[in-house]
Amino acid sequence: MKPYAQLTPAERKEEYARLQTEFDAWKAKGLSLNMARGKPGKQQLDLVSDIFGLMQAPRDYVSDGIDVRNYGEMCGLPAARRLFADILGCKPEQVFVGGNSSLQLMYDTIAKAYTHGLLHSPRPWCKEETVKWLCPAPGYDRHFKVTETFGFQLVTIPMTDGGPDMDAVEEAVKDPAVKGIWCVPKYSNPEGAIYSQETIRRLAALTPAAPDFLIMWDNAYCVHEFEGDYVPFPDILSICAEAGHPDMVFEFASTSKITLPGAGVACFACSEANMAHMEKLLTPQVISFDKVNQQRHVLYLRDKAHTLELMRKHAAIMGPKFRGVVDTLDREIAPLGIASWRRPKGGYFVSFNAMPGTARRTLALCKEAGVTMTSAGATFPYGKDPQDSNIRIAPSLPPVEELEQAMTVFCVCVKLAALEKLGV
Repeated sequence: MKPYAQLTPAERKEEYARLQTEFDAWKAKGLSLNMARGKPGKQQLDLVSDIFGLMQAPRDYVSDGIDVRNYGEMCGLPAARRLFADILGCKPEQVFVGGNSSLQLMYDTIAKAYTHGLLHSPRPWCKEETVKWLCPAPGYDRHFKVTETFGFQLVTIPMTDGGPDMDAVEEAVKDPAVKGIWCVPKYSNPEGAIYSQETIRRLAALTPAAPDFLIMWDNAYCVHEFEGDYVPFPDILSICAEAGHPDMVFEFASTSKITLPGAGVACFACSEANMAHMEKLLTPQVISFDKVNQQRHVLYLRDKAHTLELMRKHAAIMGPKFRGVVDTLDREIAPLGIASWRRPKGGYFVSFNAMPGTARRTLALCKEAGVTMTSAGATFPYGKDPQDSNIRIAPSLPPVEELEQAMTVFCVCVKLAALEKLGV
């Protein structure tokens, strides 16, 4: 098949009729396939469900002399703090271990800044006339929704192969109303990009007009390779400290895609000065998070090396799914010249850029044929993709057989929408 742009009107019409017949056949099957979110599949959940067989003996409920079933240790079990410090490359005293959701910790950090202010805030953010927030896009919709919820003005920053466009970031932070930026530094959602050393260095060296500017460093996929060797990442806390800005970053991570999303453990890491400030604000709010689950994870994951062994087992499940997605796109879409996509080696998504002006139509067709995907525009602030192009593909949840069906349907819909845009 020639690139669609080279087809004659008659050839486009013939191709469209052929695809419409194929689309109708898929629709008649009554499919119900879900690629909407980056959920681990059943095979991955089964892989780690033996975690519930731990903690059978009385000694398992004691950690560093602490009975994990009781009150106390608001910042998390010392052993859990050591575990996350080992994974992230920071100090245990810089780690706060919470419940199963890193998003909850992110939301709470923003909420604390809004109601009380951060360590260097001249006033709580709720008392500011305007708060602006930088949003690298395509990016994570739930990040954008957190800051949108508080009424912040979301400012789109273009993504590059090495992370956010730092020229745009450095210009934006000259505005004192700009209070922070969302970052997913390794296998970014959905681009799958790894921030370059230059990007990280420039972020740490920022001199924002706002004294309480905050880098929200969501290291969600820090050990989540599914192809190739583990890629080390730098300790952002140390880099910011070396640049003279130790209090400018909060780092987040969780075991959501290491063990169980519904029963994992999350953390944030920050400077010790920030930790003292957060402890003061958190003390009236919480006595402690679920330390039994923290202990369960300490016993199960042990350390970074053992965690990476587990992630290689996840990779054996995830790798074929992602290769299947990219192979299908290479075969069905690449020759037509109507889209582009990234080839990640880790994380949970494939970022697909359809012909501008066709993403919403493509996903409407997918839904009609029984394939549910993340909404068009979701990867941009306010859900508005100015090009109507980016689509986030999440291959992790469906079994391979269903994934193959879903991708076949998706490709048919991409082609139909492109031909409609070109004119049939």
